[in-house]
Formats: sequence, C-alpha cells, structure tokens
Amino acid sequence: MTSNDLQNGLSAMFNLNRRKFLQTSLAGAGAAALPTLSHGMDSPAKGSAEFKEPARNLPIKADVDVIVCGAGPAGVSAAITAARAGAKTQLIEVHGCLGGVWTAGLLTYIFDFNKPGLTKEIKEKLDERDARRNKIGDQFVYHPDEMKLLLEEMCAEAGVKYRLHTRVAAAYREKSRLTTAITESKSGREAWRAKVFIDATGDGDLGAQAGNSWEIGKGGDTCPCQPMTLNTLAVVRDASALKRFISFYTNEGDRKDWHVPAVRAFAEEIKRTGVSPSYGMPTLFLIRDNLVMIMVNHEYNIKAFDADEITEATVRARAEVYSIVRGLNKLGGPWEGMQIVATPEQIGIRDGRRIHGRYMVTKEDLVIGARHEDAVVRPTFGVDIHATDRKTNEVETISRGGIKMIPYDIPLRALIAKDVDGLMMAGRCISGDFTAHASYRVTGNAVAMGEAAGAVASIAAKTNRLPHEVQWGEASQLLSQLKMRT
Repeated sequence: MTSNDLQNGLSAMFNLNRRKFLQTSLAGAGAAALPTLSHGMDSPAKGSAEFKEPARNLPIKADVDVIVCGAGPAGVSAAITAARAGAKTQLIEVHGCLGGVWTAGLLTYIFDFNKPGLTKEIKEKLDERDARRNKIGDQFVYHPDEMKLLLEEMCAEAGVKYRLHTRVAAAYREKSRLTTAITESKSGREAWRAKVFIDATGDGDLGAQAGNSWEIGKGGDTCPCQPMTLNTLAVVRDASALKRFISFYTNEGDRKDWHVPAVRAFAEEIKRTGVSPSYGMPTLFLIRDNLVMIMVNHEYNIKAFDADEITEATVRARAEVYSIVRGLNKLGGPWEGMQIVATPEQIGIRDGRRIHGRYMVTKEDLVIGARHEDAVVRPTFGVDIHATDRKTNEVETISRGGIKMIPYDIPLRALIAKDVDGLMMAGRCISGDFTAHASYRVTGNAVAMGEAAGAVASIAAKTNRLPHEVQWGEASQLLSQLKMRT
C-alpha cells in the first residue's frame, strides 16, 4: 500500500465517521424527522427560484373512519355528529382552540341559529353557563372563551379525538378517491388516513389540495371578493352609558329598530375622532358587563389562501382598530378608559374557496326558494354582500344582490365533492355561487351542514360506501335517532 493509498483511505474513513457523527447528533437533538440532503445531491443554484425537496416516508398518525379538517362551527358539528353515530373520528385544527371564527376569530355574534339539533343544544349549554346575551331566536351574542370550553367538552363527551396547532398541508388520492391527508405541526409532517374526509376549513384547503375544482369571489380563481374584518374585544368603563351606540343592546324591537340607529350613532362618534373607518357600518356589540366587541374595518380583495396578503391585511386592520379605539378614548365622556383586550388570532374571512360539488347552490335558488328532497338545511338569512372596494363601501356598504331572498334548501349534493370521491364539504366552502354564498355562509347554517356531513360520512364509513352512495333519508333518520333533529 502506498502512502497515497493510506492517505486516501484515512480521508474516506474520516469523512464517513464525520457524516455518521453529524447524523447521530442531529437525531439526538430531536431532528430525526427532518430530511437531509442525500450525499452527492446537488444543492440548488444560487438565485434559483425552486428547491427540490427530498422524498421521505411519513409516519401514519391515524387510520380512522372519518377525518374532519377544520374545527370551526361546521367542523366541530360534523365531528360531534360522526362520533355520536359511532364512527371513529379525528378532528384537525390549525388554531389553538376549537370553534374557528366563533373563537379564534372572536365573532361573538351568531346569525340564522333558530334551528333544531346542535344549534339548539349549543344555545342551551351556553345558557347553563350564563354565556349568552340577546336571546332572540335566530341571533345572539356569546362569550368566545366560554364557547371554547363548551366545544372542548362536547367533543370529549362525543368521543372525538382532536388535534390543535396542526395545519393540513397536502392530500393524496388513489385514482379518484381521497385516502390520505398530510399535516404539519410541532410534531413534524404526518400522514392521516380515513374512509371519508370532510373539508370544513372554511377556505376549501383540503378540497383544493386533493385536486377538486373550485372558485372564489364572482367566479374563477381571483377576486373581487368580499372583504375581511378583524373583530376586536375591548372593555369600557360603563356600557350602559354607551347603549345608544350598541347594536341590539336589549332584546326589544326588531333588527332595524336597534341596529341601524346604533350603527349611525357609532359612526358619528368615530368621525369625531378624525378617522374614517374602512367599514361603512361600524358596530358595537355588548358581550357581558363592560366587555364589548368592535367591528369597524374592512380589508378589501384579499385572497384567503395567500399568506402574504392575509399577513398584510391583519397588520393593517389591527393598526386601524387601535387608531379608532385610541381616538374614542381621547373623546372622553363615556369613551374614557376604553381599551382593547384582545385582537383575534385569525382575521375574519367571508369569502374563500368554494369547492365544486355535485350541485351548485345559485342565486336563482334564492329567487325561487328552491326545494330539494335531499335538503340538509333551509337558510333564512338574507343576501349579505359586503362592498368589494373602498369606493363602493362609501355608497353601499352591504348589498342584497339585487334580489329578494326566499328561504331555500341546500341539498346534500352541494356538500359532496364533484371531482374527488370520499370527500365532503361543510360550512362556507360548499358548492355555491357568489350571491348564494353571501346568504348561507353564516354560522347557524354551517352547524346544520356539519351535522349533515357528519351523519352521511359516518354511514358511508361504517358501510364501506362513498358519500354519494348514501341516501339523505338514511342520514336524516340517523340524526333523528341521535335526537339531533327534534
């Protein structure tokens, strides 16, 4: 052996041992799940616009009957229903609480809630903990943190397994059937299998990742679309001194009697601060005692699935809300001492992806008051189209789409994906057009859609059928047996 051979051999051994040491060290530091570039793989060229991620095997976190992605009003309702029906159910949520817009979004005000089933159950349970105001049949104010706890208790009682702080990142099919969802979280990248999936993400994330067609706004894949709003909690010194500015301060009168005058009076007070709010109908709601919710801003034409746009919208909205509250505080009088308690972790999104289903709810359905044999819910909330730009907001903040809505049916077919088998939708990402969506998107309807999707998914999973093979009569009977539609 020559000295060169010995030197080359020692060098090779040193490099091999060094690689083993680094890999062992990384694994010991908890980084074993992280992919490393294979030896000899070319790194991307400097300035390259792409990076080729190495392939790797993922752990199967769960293999269940039903997976629900998104734990907002539709998602928790779907999961609770499926679990109560005996299906092994997994719920996945990106935020740190259940409830979606109810909780992470600080909505605090509910519409179109005068329905049987879970809507009735939720109202009763909120009342038991004195967490609800304005107990009008179809609308009320609630305490968002009480709602968080309630939903956790209801999911636990039903046997729902849920994971928070986890985002759906990809979806995979075998031919046309969705079989696997991929998530990312503090636990790394994981795979989840199920017989049936329900997209309750609000923005249609799962459906889009699975390859189903979709649209936003007035059609296609671009805005104009309805604006976003950052609801905010604040405390005031004496809410009773502000009652003429607070919508629905009492349970008396109809919406216009209490809402419109309060909005106009509140808008005049904001005008006195020298700020012109981006939302033409700024609103105050009283949650309880001296805790109020402020709804004063619009963020126009933001795509719900563009992280950069949502980031910028959130920052702008928070700055605007603080500017208004500080201005009101300086007015003194009943506004003195007003301060923000919390802004939401999720800006309120009205208009995300609508996943194409086996039926599309359209403006015409609202005009004629459509009826369907497979009706899962009958919305009664009118068309509520918030202005799509600041200029329109100055003239007509909210329009009714040029129609007079007649309560209409949403059929089960609108909750079943058109292009992907084994996939359902619930909530505002179901199959509908721009005008219809502006009516059915409120959370009372989301709950009813979630119940329907959960019932159908449980039947499909337990009988080895696909959702489109389940008749609505079977699901309706199941809901009656569960005493959720009495």
